[in-house]
Amino acid sequence: MRIVSLILIALIAALHLYIAYFEMFAWETTGPRVFPTLPPDSFSQTKALAANQGIYNAFLAAGLIWSLLIRDTHWQRNIATCFLLFVFVAGIVGALTVSTQILMTQTAPATITLILLWLGRAKS
Repeated sequence: MRIVSLILIALIAALHLYIAYFEMFAWETTGPRVFPTLPPDSFSQTKALAANQGIYNAFLAAGLIWSLLIRDTHWQRNIATCFLLFVFVAGIVGALTVSTQILMTQTAPATITLILLWLGRAKS
């Protein structure tokens, strides 16, 4: 259970690194394909906002990666839990304000990983 949860943490961190890259560096080029319902000219106007949002995703990824580098399993679980809860909350807010699809891409993986992380604790 523990190994599976660590792999999922790494995958969630990778997802947030991609989101950070997308929002910080590829907003104007990739954004119109990802969000086709938005007016094409809005991407240049919202570039700074997207970059600001991207840095928060980078922080989420950094915290999750940090948790993978901690050797003490108790503290590793605590730090991972903290950052997975941040991802969970960000997913809920995103689902309420942007798209319910975010529940499946952000909230559900964080929830499953939290459950596995803590189930692994119960068995160790």
